[in-house]
Amino acid sequence: MTKNKLFSKFDPVSAKAFKQKIQFDLKGNSYNDTLVWNSNEGIDIKPFYHRDENSTFRSIPGIPDTWEIAETIFITDAKVAGTIASKAVVSGTETIIFKADTPFKIKELFETFIHTEIPIHFKLGFIDAVFNKQIHQETANRSIYIHIDSIGHLAEEGNWYHSLDEDHRILEEVIKTNSATLTIHSDLYQNAGATMIQQLAYSLAQANEYLHHLENKKVSPQTIIFEIAIGSNYFFEIAKLRALRQLFEVLKNEYAFAKTLTCHIIAQPSSRNKTIYDYNTNMLRTTTECMSAILGGADTILNMPYDHIYHKTNDFGQRISRNQLIILKRESYFDAVSNPADGTYYIESITEQLAKKALLVFKDIEQQGGFLKQLKEGVIQRKIKESAAKEQSQFDTQEKVLLGTNKHPNTNDRMKDTIELYPFVKTKPRKTLVEPIIKRRLSEAIEQERLKTEV
Repeated sequence: MTKNKLFSKFDPVSAKAFKQKIQFDLKGNSYNDTLVWNSNEGIDIKPFYHRDENSTFRSIPGIPDTWEIAETIFITDAKVAGTIASKAVVSGTETIIFKADTPFKIKELFETFIHTEIPIHFKLGFIDAVFNKQIHQETANRSIYIHIDSIGHLAEEGNWYHSLDEDHRILEEVIKTNSATLTIHSDLYQNAGATMIQQLAYSLAQANEYLHHLENKKVSPQTIIFEIAIGSNYFFEIAKLRALRQLFEVLKNEYAFAKTLTCHIIAQPSSRNKTIYDYNTNMLRTTTECMSAILGGADTILNMPYDHIYHKTNDFGQRISRNQLIILKRESYFDAVSNPADGTYYIESITEQLAKKALLVFKDIEQQGGFLKQLKEGVIQRKIKESAAKEQSQFDTQEKVLLGTNKHPNTNDRMKDTIELYPFVKTKPRKTLVEPIIKRRLSEAIEQERLKTEV
């Protein structure tokens, strides 16, 4: 039996022929002015992509075979946190991220959380070499990652935890005794309004600061974790994660001691486009953002409860956010294929352009003295502010739409009596070494005005 190829009776159509047909149908209108649009990243988006113009692709290193469902548990009481984490694991969570602002009783945590097969991440609001060593001693038979990003803390809070020298000394000690992990909190840049090119370049420059320091100290980490925030630009966000892996591969190959360093991406939805009004729409936003993270090749996906902006952590919100990922993984089979975006002309083109443009910004940062120098001089903060202001203007003029907030709002929606957490930027007057990078949601001004006028 002879098998005929699909569409074998149709003649192939070149990219040139496609464009000629489109130009004819435009009846004299400009192809570029009518159909090509420019993104905030300075990338021209064409109406179609063809293999004639996209014949070769760079491989994406480090794409995982599958991804894991993560959940954040805040530690106020160690035993309670352990119990909550155990219930989450039984309900489908595959990775636990414990957060704490102050030291806690480590033994009590693991008296109630007994799942030794589950990877555990610790995101602490402090750094303490002795405490970190105690965690290591209590978790010798577990997969543990301790997140320390003192440069990220400086960028967000304006100060080191202790000082540059002390923070770096603790980092060196933790890498030697714990899970040998570096962490870059790149989500700060996205949530503050940076473009994707800035997010990639600043993440790379921050990683370079650490690698340069550790090379001189002869300390060799095994894994670098990038915590990435995913926005609503579906295909661009897929490309962003792929570009990050390409860029990191270029960077690590510049360091002999880092050639075996692996990249682990923890991706979570952005807070920047989340709203308190028409809050159920947040579930739609987080679903597509998690899909971008999966298709882009994240190792771990941490979803965001739809009400996390204005509600304290609650079982219902956590369950819904967890179930969104379970549905994607176990019912929609988003884990069935590794690297499904590979070879797609549109995504491959965006990936290449994001990587090239971010690399140029990274090189400029290094030529100007490096990330820390530009942070101290306020250059990084100024450029993020400019990008954020442009995006805010697009939101204010409805060029950028958040349904239910700046377009088609439900005027009967009432939120004043349901808010448990302050959902807007908090001002903390204090003396800082550098100007902090401020996270800010697009809809804050509209929401504040609506809250004032609620009856």
